[in-house]
Amino acid sequence: QVQLVQSGGGSVQAGGSLRLSCAASGDIAVTMCMAWFRQAAGKEREGVAILLTTGTPVYPDSMKGRFTISYDNVKNTLYLRMNNLGPEDTGMYFCAQRRGHCDGLKVAAFNSWGQGTQVTVSS
Repeated sequence: QVQLVQSGGGSVQAGGSLRLSCAASGDIAVTMCMAWFRQAAGKEREGVAILLTTGTPVYPDSMKGRFTISYDNVKNTLYLRMNNLGPEDTGMYFCAQRRGHCDGLKVAAFNSWGQGTQVTVSS
């Protein structure tokens, strides 16, 4: 089984940037789908970016142009670069992985999760 350990996050002012990391170890699949989700207080977990097995990133419209998902094959680490952050981006962020091809940016499609990291954006 794969283990995902997150780092990064923290507190920033509106307009600032952060980068989240998610290091994978253990039984890393050759073909895997990776994504980032976030969960604000009192709300459901939502997808913010997905990296298809082709290496193509896909974002919901609200994240396009601000978030960048990437993966370092040497370090086995997934990243999420977030720019122009606003208070609405505050929440707990989670990385997720699924063996094989992607099945949509939805919680149920992923079976390995990072521990979560808090992002707080003040106005």
